[in-house]
Amino acid sequence: MSGAVASRYAAALVDVAMEQKIDERVKRDLASFGDAYASSSELRNVLESPAVSREAKLQVMQKLGERMDLAQAVRNFLSLLVDHRRTEMLPGIQQAFRTEWNARNGIVEAEITSAQALSAEKRKEMIGKLEGDLQKKIEAHFREDESLIGGTVVRLGSTVYDNSIRARLNRMREQLEAE
Repeated sequence: MSGAVASRYAAALVDVAMEQKIDERVKRDLASFGDAYASSSELRNVLESPAVSREAKLQVMQKLGERMDLAQAVRNFLSLLVDHRRTEMLPGIQQAFRTEWNARNGIVEAEITSAQALSAEKRKEMIGKLEGDLQKKIEAHFREDESLIGGTVVRLGSTVYDNSIRARLNRMREQLEAE
């Protein structure tokens, strides 16, 4: 249920951001506030506590919004979450916003895992290959996992392309055991 609610809030914010032609700023500001929310237990406690009045929460949001120089659309959106007692849903809304924004802009998120850090040139090459194959813009997130030994694992949504040495060795072992 909360996933569907988060998606509706996120879609509404994407609508406003695109209508006002400030979608990049809203994306950045929402992420910035989400980071502050995730890293500050005090902020989460104030915004989620039923003991703190609605007015006090709105005042905190207003001051923080000014201090962080958040777009007015994001400030209004956060106030709406306070009014509807949905601030605890912010991480889910943030994820749903990114998913909705990417879908509307033809962007696919890719998680690329390698045994070692990839050079900037290799990263650019991999992104270019994926964009050519998929005919979509790729937003890549790179990370390292030493257990791969070598090669890469690319995750696009629920699809995984495992071209790691570990996976190749496992496939060879399975073939040898089958013989």
